[in-house]
Amino acid sequence: MRSRTSADVLVIGGGIIGLVTAWRAAQRGLRTALADPEPGGGAAQVAAGMLAAVTELHYGEETLLGLNLASARRYPEFVAELQEASGQDTGYRSCGTLAVALDTDDRAHLRELHALQRRSGLESEWLTGRECRRLEPMLAPGVRGGLRVDGDHQIDPRRLAKALVVACERAGVTFHRSWAQRLSVVRDRVTGAVLREGGPAGAEGSGADHEVAAGRVVLAAGSLSGRLDGVPEEVVPPVRPVKGQVLRLTVPRPYAPFLSRTVRAVVRGSQVYLVPRENGELVVGATTEELGWDTTVTAGGVYELLRDAHELVPGITELPLTETRAGLRPGSPDNAPLLGPTELPGLLLATGHYRNGVLLTPVTGDVMAQALVTGELPEEARAFTPRRFSPVRQELSV
Repeated sequence: MRSRTSADVLVIGGGIIGLVTAWRAAQRGLRTALADPEPGGGAAQVAAGMLAAVTELHYGEETLLGLNLASARRYPEFVAELQEASGQDTGYRSCGTLAVALDTDDRAHLRELHALQRRSGLESEWLTGRECRRLEPMLAPGVRGGLRVDGDHQIDPRRLAKALVVACERAGVTFHRSWAQRLSVVRDRVTGAVLREGGPAGAEGSGADHEVAAGRVVLAAGSLSGRLDGVPEEVVPPVRPVKGQVLRLTVPRPYAPFLSRTVRAVVRGSQVYLVPRENGELVVGATTEELGWDTTVTAGGVYELLRDAHELVPGITELPLTETRAGLRPGSPDNAPLLGPTELPGLLLATGHYRNGVLLTPVTGDVMAQALVTGELPEEARAFTPRRFSPVRQELSV
């Protein structure tokens, strides 16, 4: 026999994006439920937590830059509010980022990035190799130059997720620790979803069904967002999994000043970054692999990260390797998120954040809360409507 409960809003997915959406919705007075077998899990358990709106700037992503900057500006106030609401520390650090070049080609690329940053009105300072090493003495002697960006900060995504779970609980969010099996649609309108213990959407599993009736459903399941049964084909979010392998090392006690800020570089065409935590942890990442749903940690991935990190900071090979992980980023066709109402009444999306999920957490929560209350997106988010990928709109643009 199927059990049944109701809510104003059902959020499907308990990663940081789903959690912040549920928290903000509950704060707006909406009866909010969230479905996920392990709230606080997902990509946040693998992410490094760089809040790098400036150093993450890529050509062709100037529109996304505006949203990234808006979210970065909200982070200090957001963290203060979240830590007060949850009583949990998030590991937020305003330590800045140093992006460096190891050879002539990398230096030229970094110079081009600096020019793009300046044209975009961003603050970054060009440093010589000697000035880079003065800031970070552990850098390799061959560093040719770099960009100092004091406005790019960091947070611990695992602590962030834990704090959001507690904040949701205290705000009255109802947690259903179950998989969402199927979206419920009646007369071309969403009416909730059917949940089941035992397995994700599309998988066989035992357990009793539970139906959550809700006038609005937010699909925030990361790379799994496109796999929920019952979603009409024309509104299935075009997200794909992009694998990333990450390493964690430990700086032995007492924590020597190994690195004082996030350091990143392009080595042989691959991005590598080192993110130091106050507790002595050092996060090294990350690979970018289009391998479907594979989350295997490979010897090749670990080797490449350690090799590139060693070229950047030779002393890293003396540190204990404490963890290797692989996760899946939710990529979209234009590497930007899908936020807000879809063409199906009652269904909203908060997914496709790709490499910016942690950075975009504050603004996503605010945007989705407004969309849930008013049915409209704020101006800053209108370029990221899911409707930009709808078949009807694409046919009109041809």
